[in-house]
Amino acid sequence: MIDGDEKRVDLKRWLPTTKKEVELRNWDYLDVIIFSGDAYVDHPSFGAAVIGRVLEAEGLRVAIVPQPNWRDDLRDFKKLGKPRLFFGVSAGAMDSMVNHYTANKRLRSDDAYTPDNKAGMRPDYPTIVYTQILKRLFPDTPVVVGGIEASMRRFAHYDYWQDRFRESILPECGADILIYGMGEQPVREIARELAAGKPIEELKGIRQTAVMDVLPPVAGEQDIILSSFDECAKSKKTEAENFRVIEEEGNRTTPYTLWQGHGNRAVRVNPPYPPMSEAEIDASFDLPYTRLPHPKYKGKRIPAYDMIRFSVNLHRGCFGGCSFCAIAAHQGKQVVSRSERSILREVKAVTEMPDFKGYISDLGGPSANMYKMHGKDRELCSKCKRASCLFPAVCRNLDCNHAPLTELYRKADRIKGVKKSFIGSGIRYDMLLHRNEDERLNEAAREYTHEVICRHVSGRLKVAPEHTSSTVLKLMRKPDFKLFTEFNRIFDEINRREGLNQQLVPYFISSHPGCTEEDMAELAAITKELHFHLEQVQDFTPTPMTLSTEIFYTGINPYTGEKVYTAKRKEEKLLQREFFFWYKAESAAVIRRELERIGRRDLINRLLGNRQEKGNSCKPVKKSVKKGKR
Repeated sequence: MIDGDEKRVDLKRWLPTTKKEVELRNWDYLDVIIFSGDAYVDHPSFGAAVIGRVLEAEGLRVAIVPQPNWRDDLRDFKKLGKPRLFFGVSAGAMDSMVNHYTANKRLRSDDAYTPDNKAGMRPDYPTIVYTQILKRLFPDTPVVVGGIEASMRRFAHYDYWQDRFRESILPECGADILIYGMGEQPVREIARELAAGKPIEELKGIRQTAVMDVLPPVAGEQDIILSSFDECAKSKKTEAENFRVIEEEGNRTTPYTLWQGHGNRAVRVNPPYPPMSEAEIDASFDLPYTRLPHPKYKGKRIPAYDMIRFSVNLHRGCFGGCSFCAIAAHQGKQVVSRSERSILREVKAVTEMPDFKGYISDLGGPSANMYKMHGKDRELCSKCKRASCLFPAVCRNLDCNHAPLTELYRKADRIKGVKKSFIGSGIRYDMLLHRNEDERLNEAAREYTHEVICRHVSGRLKVAPEHTSSTVLKLMRKPDFKLFTEFNRIFDEINRREGLNQQLVPYFISSHPGCTEEDMAELAAITKELHFHLEQVQDFTPTPMTLSTEIFYTGINPYTGEKVYTAKRKEEKLLQREFFFWYKAESAAVIRRELERIGRRDLINRLLGNRQEKGNSCKPVKKSVKKGKR
């Protein structure tokens, strides 16, 4: 909740959002104006704030227009005039279609990134809508797009919500440059070049950007020419082959420039910057954020902010490589960690917030326990094309020492005002159970496990086994389910020994490529026997630039060429989902019918007991996992 009278707030602590706020700073022009699909929260977890603060640190005059109205006379797009350098556009922290629609394409009634959780404050595909409006109103002013929606749609891609293969978002929206991934470094370079008087048309080679260019007749030594949009639209096999090249190049620390023809031009995707150094990521997190929503939202709740207001992000990137996840494609496979000094300074800043009650909600990252982890031999990592350092087995070159993270937790808890810090991010238990050749690493993993379970669980610990079927887990690039059962045993044992009453919260996915109704029936039976009521579940949602989405669309595993079954029809997806809820009376008849249909009558008694009628209760279970947004 944002309280207080706006008149008593120093609006100059935030980046300006209105002409009045620009005038308060005595500015007569702006260098950059950023349009965002999210509300403006001045916090390092919100992309528009990060980019705005990075440019401000360059000495530029920056304003943010959050959630502009695109349905009226477009006054929100005109009110600040034309910037000296460029307009920035981002759909927000989520792909707008994931934000707007469920896995079954039903329109959501809420939006966590909008004041009071209100839906309808951004269009579908804001990257396209905002950019086209700005190009119509200010045709001579450069537009730079970024954020996860633009980033994950930089190549030709399958769009689940329209159920069609689409061209890159860059030619569709008409922007001059697209920034992919975490944008601090490329946006800084773009601003410097434009400020030096270089025309936008000449900025073709900036790292971590995509631009429209002329397709070279022959690939250079540092180029890869992909199959064109038209070729991929005609052949799913060609698209699958394209994806493999894109993903493998993205996994390397020194990838080539990728070209993809679109009509008589091409999308040119330049290689990324090297992973940030500790000093560089610290510099981004140490910028003068207020850590608060803009005062214009006084009296209103922004749920996404409520979730992270007392949390601290330790690192970026993820080397887990899950097939259905876009984190590595956006943040990178290499983990970039902040220094202890920077993290602990932010923890102290959180304790000084007036409504802080002593509890840090999360010391985490994309995965909770990857802080300070990297390859032992960096030269090997630079050549590696593997999507995951953990699948099919933990890489021998991975330094997975948990000791620095354990020590960081303890230092955070010693800061005055901190009663307890929790781990709200998901933990990779496969790393905790992995047996290293160095016994010191094994002991550090055991110590970390004990530390987390005994001191950093707010009643529930999140983990993500995702499935029980070995076939499905291989397609997901997830470890065998037996590792989850082993971690579950350790979790229960430590809880019993320490007199704790905590829950392990497992996440599961239905209708993932390769998953059949029989797989879901087995999942239900196995998790029931482990005494779990599963409600923290979701249907697989295809999103651009993930392996799972490519398999969903093409029906082909790009790495083997094998055909893969996927439940695509709404009825098929709903039937798979039904097995999660074997304990609900209204699901019993459907489950019984489906088990009989697929020839698995042997599972009827395991799942439903002797129930014959709707309303009979099932065997009590000890663990109940509440439903919620993932």
